Amino acid sequence: MIDKKQTIQSHAKHGADTGSTAVQIALLTERINNLSVHLTANKKDKHGQRGLQLLNGQRRRLLKYLERTSYDEYIALTDQLKIRRGQRIVR
Repeated sequence: MIDKKQTIQSHAKHGADTGSTAVQIALLTERINNLSVHLTANKKDKHGQRGLQLLNGQRRRLLKYLERTSYDEYIALTDQLKIRRGQRIVR
């Protein structure tokens, strides 16, 4: 089960921050990890696999946005969440 409040608090920039890019990526990562565990036990759950692909696509779009707007925050967040980075921008 996902503990949304704890995830939001650990990635929020200020007290009332519930929708920044970093928070959204962290919540999506929690959902992706949870669904991946489910799919290892239920290999024939095709609807769950499609949901996982949609979540991965949404997270990938948010990561591209964060990489484009705030590269240092992107590096810190991907290191913290243990997400592999692409080789798009060389700085």
